[in-house]
Amino acid sequence: MKFAILTDIHANREAFEAVLADAAARKVDRIVLLGDLVGYGADPEWCAEKAADLVAQGALCVRGNHDNAAAGAPEMMSTYAKRAMDWTKTRMTEAHRRFLAGLPLTVDVDDILFVHASANEPEAWTYVTSDTKATPSFRVTKSRLIFCGHVHVPLLASCDVGGVVRQQTFRPGFPIPLLRSRRWLAVVGSVGQPRDGVPQAAWALLDTTLNDLTFRRVPYDAATAARKVRAAGLPEELAIRLLKGQ
Repeated sequence: MKFAILTDIHANREAFEAVLADAAARKVDRIVLLGDLVGYGADPEWCAEKAADLVAQGALCVRGNHDNAAAGAPEMMSTYAKRAMDWTKTRMTEAHRRFLAGLPLTVDVDDILFVHASANEPEAWTYVTSDTKATPSFRVTKSRLIFCGHVHVPLLASCDVGGVVRQQTFRPGFPIPLLRSRRWLAVVGSVGQPRDGVPQAAWALLDTTLNDLTFRRVPYDAATAARKVRAAGLPEELAIRLLKGQ
C-alpha cells in the first residue's frame, strides 16, 4: 500500500493542492494528514473543508496544536502565530470547530503510528528536532514506524535492537529502505510552511509493499499564497516566510 503523508498544511491552499496532485500522480492508496490544517495561512476554511472531505473518503487525520486552538482550546503561541490564530478563529464556523475538535491525537494502522508531535505525551506538542528528541517516542510505542510533523523541517531517525537512536541522512526524491532490523521515526516536513530554507511543499510517500520511504518536495505558487496572506491583513513576516521557506 502507498500512503501519502502530509502535515502542517497551515491554511496554504496552493501548497495543499500541489501536494495532493503530486500524490495522485503517484497513485497513492491512502492519504494521512498529521495535523495543523489551519493557522498562519489565508485559506483556513478551504483547507479544513478539504481535509474533512478527504476524511469522508477514507483519509486519516490527527489533530495538531493549531487545530486545537482554532477549535477553541487554549494554546501557548508565538506572537505571529497568535495574531494569525485570532484571525483564523473569525473564519471558523461551528462545523469547522467540531471537525477539528473531534480529530484524534494519534492513529495506529498495523505497525505504524501517526501523530502530530512527539508520540510521548502527544498533547504536550513536543518538537522532535534530533535523535535525542526522537528517543522518547520509540520508548512509548512498539510500532515499527512513527510519523509526525510539527517541526516544519524533515528528519529521519532509526532505533536499533539495542535501543540506540540515530539520526539518518537522506536525499529528497530518493527512496529509503526501511530496514526491518530497525524501527523508524520520520518528521515529514511541512506542506504549507516549510522552514528548512526550501520554499517548496514537503510530504512523504510510504510504500509498505516495497518497504521504503521517500521524502518529496513540490514547487507551488508561493507568490499567490503570500499575496493572500498580505490581503488578509496577516503579519508580513508570514508572507515572507513562504517565499523564503524559513
